[in-house]
Amino acid sequence: RITPVSNSSPGLPMNNLRALCQRCVHNGSLFAVLSALGFSLKAIFVKLSYAAGPVDAITLLAMRMGLALPLFAWLVWASRGPANAPLGLGDSVRVMLLGLFGYYLASLFDFYGLEYISAGLERLILFTYPTLVLVFQAIALRERPTLRTLAAMGLCYLGLGIAFVHDVSVSGMGNQVIVGAAWVFASAVTYALYYSGTGIMLKRMNSMRLAGLAGDASSLMVLAHYVLVADFTGLWQLPASVWMYAALMAVVSTVLPIYWVALAIQRMGATQTAAVGNLGPVLTVLASWAVLSEEVSMYQMAGLALVLFGVSRLKPAKAKAQAPGPVGTAPQKA
Repeated sequence: RITPVSNSSPGLPMNNLRALCQRCVHNGSLFAVLSALGFSLKAIFVKLSYAAGPVDAITLLAMRMGLALPLFAWLVWASRGPANAPLGLGDSVRVMLLGLFGYYLASLFDFYGLEYISAGLERLILFTYPTLVLVFQAIALRERPTLRTLAAMGLCYLGLGIAFVHDVSVSGMGNQVIVGAAWVFASAVTYALYYSGTGIMLKRMNSMRLAGLAGDASSLMVLAHYVLVADFTGLWQLPASVWMYAALMAVVSTVLPIYWVALAIQRMGATQTAAVGNLGPVLTVLASWAVLSEEVSMYQMAGLALVLFGVSRLKPAKAKAQAPGPVGTAPQKA
């Protein structure tokens, strides 16, 4: 007598889980989620580094980019192919400008801001950069934003204002919150310039090669800045934990997420990848509560909800020849 195989076999859940993982890898959704998680942890590593030892923003950024430099070089090597022509002078200058605005100035301003404000508020301010991209795009195309775009931008800044005013009122250090928020908003502006420029450059090379070249350029700029202003003697006296967090930033929150974004875009497209990237602020708020013990208030959650909804309603202006690419076509904020 043959006994039928039960559907509750112990191996069945593992088979289902394995099949689910294979589908997520195949359609790119796993890489999109991993990239959002990696980028969202950057602020957590910065705050942990500041708490672990006497390290300033430029030193910590130099450690991050110095450790990431060979990994960025690996991205360039991994993206090689017959279709990649040598860079001309014009493209070389554009890549240098992207490195200047992206991983150098945007990261430096962000690190300055995190000396004063919480990781949750930092990510909320940074996530307004799509509104700035659309402003720059409207200026470049000489077109007025639509009423829908203006309403979405209004929701974003209303949500940001709710969270910001609450943090100023309850922190007891209103001036520090204002200074930190100003630095992070400057980071959002410079990153929006970088993002807009990538829309043009992605028509000339693939995203992985562009990220590697821009990362190499910005790493060299950061290291040159550090050589000019910093004291090397203190670098080797920093606690091992600071070096560990810097290494985690370089790998988990810089190079790997950029690589994962490239894989996700190849499999699911830029629009869907950017939509998954909306998880970033939520993951940062949760991580700051779980790891840093930062308080999460109803005002912050309401502000976060408004910003996320506003960003989801943004629509880019109609593209023209050589215009910046639409929101969602470039790597996320690193």
